[in-house]
Amino acid sequence: MNAQLPLALRWPSWSRFEFFDAEGADEGVVPSLELAAADPAAPWTFVTGPAGCGKTHLLVATCHAATECGRRAQYISAAEFRIDVQRLRTLGGSDLLAIDDLQCLAGDAAAEHALFDLYNRCRAESATMLFAATESAVALPLGLADLRSRLAACAQGRVRVLAEPARRAILKQRAEARGIELDAAALDWLFTYHARDIGSLVALLERIDQASLAARRRVTVPFLRDLLGGS
Repeated sequence: MNAQLPLALRWPSWSRFEFFDAEGADEGVVPSLELAAADPAAPWTFVTGPAGCGKTHLLVATCHAATECGRRAQYISAAEFRIDVQRLRTLGGSDLLAIDDLQCLAGDAAAEHALFDLYNRCRAESATMLFAATESAVALPLGLADLRSRLAACAQGRVRVLAEPARRAILKQRAEARGIELDAAALDWLFTYHARDIGSLVALLERIDQASLAARRRVTVPFLRDLLGGS
């Protein structure tokens, strides 16, 4: 996600706090991130949860909120730096920096030291850092003890994958906001043949919407099968 791109092109418009279902999140997670977006003095936050639970949604939502408060914000996935640690060292210059997928750097000594230096630099510059990973700060297999202790000192929050009925309701709601009618059969098909995490499914709606408009067809199981493949 290039920091020079316009905001609308960098981050999905639906990745905002108002579109996040907090049912699966610890009670204090969303308020902590909302505070971090607006207040440079707010505690830094470390969000933990399995793939598809909404961690990325929350970090991007925080970036959205920070920019609306007039702060410069960056979202980065740590997966980008597994082969380019030097680029990790060049990060900075933002008021808020959100680093996702932190588990991708664990065990890489060079990456861990680069992240440790970035952490200290952001502290010195009074910038806000946010982190997300599939494991908690203390459970990540980090070789650098000082880095683990600093990450563990952040406010900690866990997000869990929503139950399927809640995910279905969210997908149907997002579809309706686009003018797409997803009946029970279409929902069943999507949840059977495609990734069931809500982030992937909501992103898929863009493709479905464009294709249905181009073909002037309703979104039915035969239409989805023709577009996306599957039985």
